[in-house]
Amino acid sequence: MSENQPRYQPADVLRLAKRYRNDKRSYLLVNPLQAKHLPVSPARALAMMDSLGERLRARFPQAGLVVGFAETATAIGAAVAARIGGACRYLQTTREAGEAGAEWLPFVEEHSHAVDQKLDGSFLRAWGAVAPPVIFVDDEISTGKTLLNAVTQMRSRYPALAGVPVAAASILNRLTPENTARLAAAGIVCESLVRLPEVDYAAQVAPWPVEPPRDTPRAEGDPQTAGNLGVTNGPTPERWTADSPLPDPRRGVLGAAYRNACEALGEAIARQGFVADGQTALVLGTEECMYPALVAGAALERRHPGARVFCHATTRSPIGIGAGAGYPITEGYRLRSFYESERVTYLYNPTRYDVALILTDAPSGDGGAETDVAAALGARGCGRLVVVRGGAHV
Repeated sequence: MSENQPRYQPADVLRLAKRYRNDKRSYLLVNPLQAKHLPVSPARALAMMDSLGERLRARFPQAGLVVGFAETATAIGAAVAARIGGACRYLQTTREAGEAGAEWLPFVEEHSHAVDQKLDGSFLRAWGAVAPPVIFVDDEISTGKTLLNAVTQMRSRYPALAGVPVAAASILNRLTPENTARLAAAGIVCESLVRLPEVDYAAQVAPWPVEPPRDTPRAEGDPQTAGNLGVTNGPTPERWTADSPLPDPRRGVLGAAYRNACEALGEAIARQGFVADGQTALVLGTEECMYPALVAGAALERRHPGARVFCHATTRSPIGIGAGAGYPITEGYRLRSFYESERVTYLYNPTRYDVALILTDAPSGDGGAETDVAAALGARGCGRLVVVRGGAHV
């Protein structure tokens, strides 16, 4: 790693939270720099992700494919592929239904609230033009089960990949020596930013009292019942669509080109005048669509150095809301998903923003999601909400 790259310690990238009624795993490792559950400067989040990318570029400079696990690691994987550069491509897994007739490769994430994932296999079938290894990227690796599930399915479906080297990359690594040896026996090497000691996180969170995320306050006339905060309208959502849609990382993109496209979108957003110096702004991604929000947010930071810009994303993960000293998730709202109105998603730790930009790749029919976000942010004093569509891929 370059001497100019920041070095991260566990205290920089780890907060412990309690999942809400998840019998598979009771705790959640929350990274305050990841721009998923907690709002953070997009430049700081990208600096952390780029540091992992720099490690991987030094170790595997010719790597041709990076795979990022949905939903939490989609931005990390994209940042790694962009940092490796050259001909390195990026492909993210997805929990969405996806395009009918596509060559989907299914696998499971056993401890998750949403276990079923899949990977577009059409790019894997054309592997011959891409240099090894395949780099799988996650936010944290604990047992390696999800990775082995994906790699086993990949090698089974595509025998030509049976002997291709695989690398597992993560921000946090807490593999036991036994699990590390099991991955090594399967031809998988590991790289990470921070190595964590063996800790019984389940025992730590067991006594913590937490509450569920709250319903959003719904507007008059909403077909669903108003939430427990009362009725409020919040800011009326405005809509803006990019002239050049972003490519879809679920179907494979060139890593450097994807970052350039996201930066161009950020510059286009900046030219619209949505954010001004002196304002506090949020760029909010939606579920698997995290990287465009981060890169666009960083562009806004550069264009408006007098503004305070934050970024994070909606998530499917239900986390307990706590009030204890140091507990990271202190407020949360249930939202209808931008992708599927019957799906419940969450927004954590909102604060007051002068303007909020939602950057999504969901179809134009939002099913009430815009109303829910407007109500949640409006309850915190947000005065303007702009929904930016960078493409409709799902």
